[in-house]
Amino acid sequence: MSLSLAIKTFFRTIRDKSFAADLSAWLERPAPVLPKPSPAPRRTAAIELLATLQREGRLVDFLQESIDGYSDAQIGAAVRDIHRDCSQALDRLFGLQSLRAEAEGESVELPATRDPGAWKLTGRVDSEASQGILRHHGWTLTRHELPAWTGSDDAAWIVAPAEVEIS
Repeated sequence: MSLSLAIKTFFRTIRDKSFAADLSAWLERPAPVLPKPSPAPRRTAAIELLATLQREGRLVDFLQESIDGYSDAQIGAAVRDIHRDCSQALDRLFGLQSLRAEAEGESVELPATRDPGAWKLTGRVDSEASQGILRHHGWTLTRHELPAWTGSDDAAWIVAPAEVEIS
């Protein structure tokens, strides 16, 4: 392709003075500044959390596997272990607590100005509403302690390494 283009350009330059002038001006432009290549991927907190839930609770394995061929009893048995192990990991890494103290189903007073990050209104939403029924108490963090990544840049986006048993 490039040889063919070079030959066509050569002959057109000889025949067409306007094209030759445009090409000459184009060739004398300064070279464009290319953007720096992006740095190697870095390990983010989201990847670290997902890797922890996989390592300690096998959550990714469970969610990526089709459960269509399993009985409810088999799924329930698997979920019990995954639930316990992932719950322990979350307890260790985060200080989770309910955002609201009221029980779900109770009436709650709404502040006049509501932060949409703290309040999700459903049903017949009215900007003048001053109370509603709590359907989910919400969650907030009191702390988070994700470990710092100490692996290589090449492995920064790996959630779970390949496991190979040597016999």
